[in-house]
Parts: sequence; C-alpha cells; structure tokens
Amino acid sequence: MQMPRPTEEDKARFRALVPDDPGIEVKPMFGQLGAFLGGHMFAGLFGSDVGVKLPEPELAALRERGARPYGPPERPMSGYVTVPDDADAAELLVRGAQFAATLPPKVKKKR
Repeated sequence: MQMPRPTEEDKARFRALVPDDPGIEVKPMFGQLGAFLGGHMFAGLFGSDVGVKLPEPELAALRERGARPYGPPERPMSGYVTVPDDADAAELLVRGAQFAATLPPKVKKKR
C-alpha cells in the first residue's frame, strides 16, 4: 500500500482548520497528522485529504453530499469521512471536536 504524503502546505492548512482549544493536540501519525481531544482522534490528514469523525447521522448526511471514505482505499477508517470540497471544513472539525468531547477519555496504555 502506497501512503500519500502531505505537503507542508497541506499540514499548515490542516493545523489552521483545527479548533483553537488547549485540550486539542495535533500530532504526527504514520507520516500524516491527527487532531486529538481526550485521547480520541476527531480529525486527520491523509495526503491532502482532511477526515473527520462525527456521529453516524452526520456522517450519513455527508456521504449523501458526496463525502468519500477516509484513509487508505484498501482499509478506510470506520466512523470517519473525507471532508467534501464544498463543505465548511473548519465547522466540521469543530463538530468533530464537540463529538470527541462527548466520548469517555481514553486511558493511556502502559508501555
């Protein structure tokens, strides 16, 4: 599987879309970027695609508008969609962060 590489412009665009919240952490993941709240990834960058995790009814509505699966075509990530070009990406990432805030905090695994 060939992993697409985001450009520095893609990374800067993603960081600009992530809500400004002290609880949100943007960190690298497999050569990409992910945005986390409470240990839950709510948004990610895969090549130049921005993905977001939302409640299923909102994901279904985005799929109806043409949102594609997020992640590698061979193994897309469940619970996420690629933000459609005609959508307000910043607003969707705010919604993703709000959704992540409703989930119980993840417990870090001991190494």
